[in-house]
Amino acid sequence: MVKKNKKQKVILPPALPAEISEDEIEVSDEDLEFVHENLDYAAFVSRLDTQSITKHVSRVAGLEGDDALEASYEKRKNKKENNEKVEEENKLYVDPVDTLPVKTLDGQLYYRTSAVSGTVENIEKDKIGRDEKDTSMRLTKAERRAKLKKNKKEAKKLKDLDIPQDQKEQAPQAAVLAEVKEELSAEEAFKRKKLKLAELGMELLTDPESNIKSLKEMLHICKDDDPTVVILGLLSLLAVFKDIIPGYRIRVPTEKELEMKVSKEVKKMRYYESTLLSVYKAYLQTLIRLEKQPKFQHVAVRCICTLLESVPHFNFRESLLSAVVQSVGSPDDVIRKLCCTTIKSLFIDEGKHGGEAILEAVRLIADNVKALHCQLHPDSVEVFMSLAFDEDLGKAEEGYHNNKVRNRKHRKRKHAEESSQLQDNDRKRSRQEMMTKIREEVSADYKAACFTLDVAERRRIQAETLSAVFETYFRILKLSMQSTSASSETDGNSVAGVFGAHPLLTPCLNGLGKFSHLIDLDYIGDLMNYLKKLASGGDSSDSSEKCLTRLTVSERLQCCIAAFKVMRSNLDALNVDLQDFFVHLYNIILEYRPGRDKGELLAEAFRIMLYEDRQHDMQKAAAFVKRLATFSLCFGSAESMAALVTLKHLVQKNVKCRNLLENDSGGGSISGSVAKYQPYASDPNLSGALSSVLWELNLLSKHYHPAVATISTGILNMINGNNQVLLSTLSPQQAFMEFSLGQRVFNPTYYAKKSSSKKNRESGRLKLKNIEQFLGEIKSFDEDELQAKLSNHFMLLHDIKEHERLRLELDRTNLALQLHEDYEKQKRKARKV
Repeated sequence: MVKKNKKQKVILPPALPAEISEDEIEVSDEDLEFVHENLDYAAFVSRLDTQSITKHVSRVAGLEGDDALEASYEKRKNKKENNEKVEEENKLYVDPVDTLPVKTLDGQLYYRTSAVSGTVENIEKDKIGRDEKDTSMRLTKAERRAKLKKNKKEAKKLKDLDIPQDQKEQAPQAAVLAEVKEELSAEEAFKRKKLKLAELGMELLTDPESNIKSLKEMLHICKDDDPTVVILGLLSLLAVFKDIIPGYRIRVPTEKELEMKVSKEVKKMRYYESTLLSVYKAYLQTLIRLEKQPKFQHVAVRCICTLLESVPHFNFRESLLSAVVQSVGSPDDVIRKLCCTTIKSLFIDEGKHGGEAILEAVRLIADNVKALHCQLHPDSVEVFMSLAFDEDLGKAEEGYHNNKVRNRKHRKRKHAEESSQLQDNDRKRSRQEMMTKIREEVSADYKAACFTLDVAERRRIQAETLSAVFETYFRILKLSMQSTSASSETDGNSVAGVFGAHPLLTPCLNGLGKFSHLIDLDYIGDLMNYLKKLASGGDSSDSSEKCLTRLTVSERLQCCIAAFKVMRSNLDALNVDLQDFFVHLYNIILEYRPGRDKGELLAEAFRIMLYEDRQHDMQKAAAFVKRLATFSLCFGSAESMAALVTLKHLVQKNVKCRNLLENDSGGGSISGSVAKYQPYASDPNLSGALSSVLWELNLLSKHYHPAVATISTGILNMINGNNQVLLSTLSPQQAFMEFSLGQRVFNPTYYAKKSSSKKNRESGRLKLKNIEQFLGEIKSFDEDELQAKLSNHFMLLHDIKEHERLRLELDRTNLALQLHEDYEKQKRKARKV
């Protein structure tokens, strides 16, 4: 290889050895022996291209001058450098997902590189390069120049083509890097915003008056595109508002007050209140807007309910109440329960708002019921059960007015004395008038800021609230009756809403029963007519069986219960016949189904209509006694116990009904003077139950439940004058709850009847001893022996049946042969004749 030093001296390659003829070459025997033994190692010599080697050596040796030799080496060196550049350009970045990057001290990321290999184009390029190396030794100078120009052109074209290809190869990498950067930036932005919310909240909680501007920044963060940031912002603002909202309602200053010159402290307070009010209003608007979006609905409703429950005295209470009332009937259980709990707490905690919020909430619910035609969830009206009204408000108002008149007289007398003393001095008189005016303004402002209302105002609010409640109840009853009448005209095909045909009827009847003592007497007549028609199933005619299916049994029972509660509360002022409700109850007893209807309502109807009623007609009492005994045979222990407790009470109060306990076919000594028993009569007065017998009690005395059997036996013994019956102190409701299988585990031994007879006790012990002995004998049996005995027994039975079958076949065969012989005899006789 040619090397240049600093003095530009050329070092020539070593000269070729001198040619030696083949004859002069001496080969030893050891060399020949080695070559013959290792022919495989010397096989390459036969494949050498001696001509090309000779030509190349002669051409290199025949170069003229040192400059030509130096130029050839420089071309080779340049070509090698160009190849290295091409290889570096062909290298690419490895996908960041496949390898981990290296991070330098300055924070930059570098990825490892690898050369392109394995593709078809690279293999072809490598093959062409090897072919060029092999053929370059055999080309002439002109051919090499032409080849070099051609290679340059091709390389230039490939370089132009490789640029967009590299960009395409680097495009996925750039996309991945961009995604990673976006994720990192999003996480960092989320952390920054979260820290910012925490800092702003702490500043506001520490000093709200100085940092009131931070509320706007927190509200601005709530408008972020990230839902998580929005939720954090809403909850942060909720916590801040709960803490910094004052205990009074902010009044916006008038234009005249703004024009007046005030101190710096007043200006600062006005700015603080105006900023707080404006941001609070914008926050509520944001909550109401986000409430309509599913992903923010729960958070927005929770914030609205929390604000209404915490600060019901503050501004924009109407917007919060409207949003909560609209969500009370929501199909979402979480939202509905949250809103109902908020309204109930609003009704109970009257001291936070002075009672005005209660009236507003009740009016909004009443308007909502009217607008949606009573097609709401029952919880929308069930919240009225949390209301409380003062019954002795009139006495307190009278005492308050007496004190007020007394104070007014005292002030007048004092003012007269003071005026008589100040007649001489006009300046003092004007000053006294000014002081009086100031006192009146201060008292008015104090009254506006104070939550405690006077008696007159409290009475007015409660009267309007009660009026709105009863207006809602009467509207529900009227619409229920209209829909029932409409359904009767269309042959029972009534269209039920989302929550049922009459979703608000049950809470309406419960509310009427609770607030019945507050109903005006002028409306009780109309109310009883509504309840009577609804209890009949939608039609006043009792004979229409089709109308009895309009309302459910539970709803009709509630109508009867509500009617009796109204009458009990106003018993001194009313004299209304409740016979129709007894007729409805008499028919409803047979329509009751345990799985479909509510047993506790039936037990309550027994209690309030039969058990606690003062006096019953003898025919009606006997009809219910017979109907209750029939009812007890058909249902479980809980319903049977409720009916039997009511039956026992009726028999105890009506002595003549004990004739039903006799075994005579006519019901005892009065059987000839009563009408015939009609079990399917719809009116208890026309059933003729006194001519029947309570044979059901004899069956019930053998009931599977010991308590039912015991009370039935006790009722049967009442014919002998024994009135001591088990569970005599329980009401029908208590009996139903006590013996309900869902609340009490049945334990037969708990109600075992105690025997006082010594003979019975001994017989019981003998029976128990015999049973234990029998069980011991069964346990001592060998299973194999018992199995063998049973198999022999069944084989014997099988043989007996088989013998019977064979005997029948034998008899049939004998009969056929006998018939055949008779036939042959008759045939012979016919031939002889």
